[in-house]
Amino acid sequence: MRDDISARSAALATVLGAVTGDAAVSPRDLGAALETLGVPAPRQEQAREHVHRARGEHVRLRRREHELAALFSSARELAAARDGKALLERLVQRAHEILGCDVTYLSEYDARTRELNVRATAGAYSGEFRHLNVPAGYGLAGEVIELRMPRWVPRYSEYLADRRVPDIDRAVELEGVVSILGVPMVSGGDVLGVLFVATREERSFAPEQIALLSALADHASVVLRTAHTLRDLWRSEEEARAALERLTEHLAERDRAGAVHRELIQVVLDGGGFGQLVRALSSALGRGVTVIDAEDRVIAASGPAAPFMSERSGGPVELTPPVLAAVAAGARTGRCQVLAGADREVAAVGAMRAGAQDFGALLFGPGDFELGPVDRRTIERAAQVCSLLELQQQAVARAEGRLLTDLVADILDGQPGRRDDLERRARAFGVELSRLDTVQLYVVPAGRQARALAAARRCVGAAGLAGLSHEAVVVLLDSRRPGVGAPAVREHIARHAGGPVLAVVPPPDEPARAGTGDPVEAAVAGLVTRFTLALRTSRLLAVIGVDDEVAGTDDYLPYVSVFDADARSLTSFVTRLIGPVLDYDAERGTELEATLRAFARCNASPTRAARMLGFHPNTILQRLERLDALLGPGWREDDRFFRISLAVRLRELMSAASGQAGGASSHEQPGGLG
Repeated sequence: MRDDISARSAALATVLGAVTGDAAVSPRDLGAALETLGVPAPRQEQAREHVHRARGEHVRLRRREHELAALFSSARELAAARDGKALLERLVQRAHEILGCDVTYLSEYDARTRELNVRATAGAYSGEFRHLNVPAGYGLAGEVIELRMPRWVPRYSEYLADRRVPDIDRAVELEGVVSILGVPMVSGGDVLGVLFVATREERSFAPEQIALLSALADHASVVLRTAHTLRDLWRSEEEARAALERLTEHLAERDRAGAVHRELIQVVLDGGGFGQLVRALSSALGRGVTVIDAEDRVIAASGPAAPFMSERSGGPVELTPPVLAAVAAGARTGRCQVLAGADREVAAVGAMRAGAQDFGALLFGPGDFELGPVDRRTIERAAQVCSLLELQQQAVARAEGRLLTDLVADILDGQPGRRDDLERRARAFGVELSRLDTVQLYVVPAGRQARALAAARRCVGAAGLAGLSHEAVVVLLDSRRPGVGAPAVREHIARHAGGPVLAVVPPPDEPARAGTGDPVEAAVAGLVTRFTLALRTSRLLAVIGVDDEVAGTDDYLPYVSVFDADARSLTSFVTRLIGPVLDYDAERGTELEATLRAFARCNASPTRAARMLGFHPNTILQRLERLDALLGPGWREDDRFFRISLAVRLRELMSAASGQAGGASSHEQPGGLG
């Protein structure tokens, strides 16, 4: 009896385990249990069906319980969590576990581009799938967004061809996805994204699965909406903070600008110079300030780390290409130019310009704060004030320049009646007229004479006087003052005026200085003599084409003494005397001019001429016979031979100045001018 009860209890436990147990009961064990419980054979099949239905309902209820628990957990996380990204990842993982799919992912919708971008995944191993981007209107995601309702496909490979794109197809193929279900994430009428589940084998999705995924999608919508709201709040807070900072900086800039403007105006009203201006700017803007002129020379500097403070030697400073470009841009636009890079010596540039005239620039070093719009406008106004100050100083300099030019012209005029007050006028410029013993004459193109004169005056300084006379820059100097030699002055003029510069320098006239009588009269007479010689020499050099060198008058004295240089007269002189020889060489390609030159240099000695040219004396004699025929009888006589020699050497000078060989023989060695 007891054994029978135990058997029936075990059979009943088997039947209940078939309904509620975790492990499945085999049909044979279930049939044996039913027989033990006394269920007739005809009724056993019906009992098995009831057991199976009960087990299915039990499984469904347990799954539903699990799903509801997951939804409740998700709801609690929504209430407590602040990290939207982490919460989305947990939602995707939970959906992945509940629905038992192979791949689960969430794509966020970008309303601006209408694209969908994957934000979180579970179960995906393909990099392309984890970073999938779906263009607007394509893929299953596009259909879900348009219809705003769940959509699924049992086989994605058979999905509508016009909605598929190669990138999505490749990602799906790499991941091995077959079936896909997507539900929209909607909040307040706006589509925020799509939540997807996918399997790597064909599968149908039940309504309760779609409903569960939709519920999780609603939770994800709350997360995204919250994240968007928080992002908007953070953005608004940052914008408000930035606006407050900008307002504070603007007020600080206005205060600085007001202080600078008041100081600049006061400096101008008090008749101050560049030194006071840069000190005011440096103090107000908290950085070093340097003013350079149009020739890149430092005029004034003030403040810590002022650009080129250590290079104030009177010469131009070396500006880097970025600084040069900033100065050019500032001159072109009239705006302050800020240079990027904290390690730069020059952080900002304000160009000084009035009309078409450039006066230089204000160079600002780095500071503790960034230059704002008001600070930059302050720099622009300061540059304008400096330009006005430079205009004023140039006006004064022009007035002094006219006085200097008149003084130089009166000194070189040569009329004794106008020399009465010369000494007094020279002393007004810090020059002792009686000590001037050197004349330097500089010939420059007409359009550059003003710049050349200004450069010459800066270079000469208190060592002498500089002015314009006979369309040339004339410098009168004391030869005992160092650093004002013709090569140095010419180089300075060429650097700042541009173009070729011809310097003509006669030697100091020591006998005139040592003479008796009034030293001022003696000095002036000597200057007039040397100027006349330099002027005649410059005219000769202009005729023969020399325009860019330092020339001493002694080298050309024989020719200057004979000719009052004129291109037509010189050419006529040369042509009249040796024209037949030049024509003969040009027609036949001979070198009679070279023979004539060597003959003249060797004082009419055929033997010495032959040695100079490396020819046999008979060859020279034959060529001299040809010259006799061309130049006519008596050309070797003293008076005519002197004139022919002079023409030959003038021809050589003109050929050398023009860079030609002048008909010289390839055998002839170069020599002096005789």
